[in-house]
Amino acid sequence: MEKQITRTSELNWKPLIEEGVNTAGISAKILCFDPIANRPTAFLLKFESGSSYPNHVHPAGEEIFVLEGEIRSGKDELKTGDYLYMPPGSTHSVFTKTGCTLLFKVPEEVVILK
Repeated sequence: MEKQITRTSELNWKPLIEEGVNTAGISAKILCFDPIANRPTAFLLKFESGSSYPNHVHPAGEEIFVLEGEIRSGKDELKTGDYLYMPPGSTHSVFTKTGCTLLFKVPEEVVILK
């Protein structure tokens, strides 16, 4: 992959759409797109108050940095400035009462657990 600069101030928030997943109240800005995997690997997510993402597994792990607000990742409560590393195979769901903006790095697609 080549060097890339993404000017987030020039991007519009777009609703996060994933087939079969309720992503109401979640918007995204793609920072880095992997053309080989045909998916984003780094992105910003904005969760409106009361938004959630269902229980899922990260085959290759995940990194989250909370830019603003708060979010509950499994049993962990994260606030502005917190960083979370989830190792490969980790599972969790996420929920925010008040809303938040997060930086995500997800090397592989997540798998929704039912």
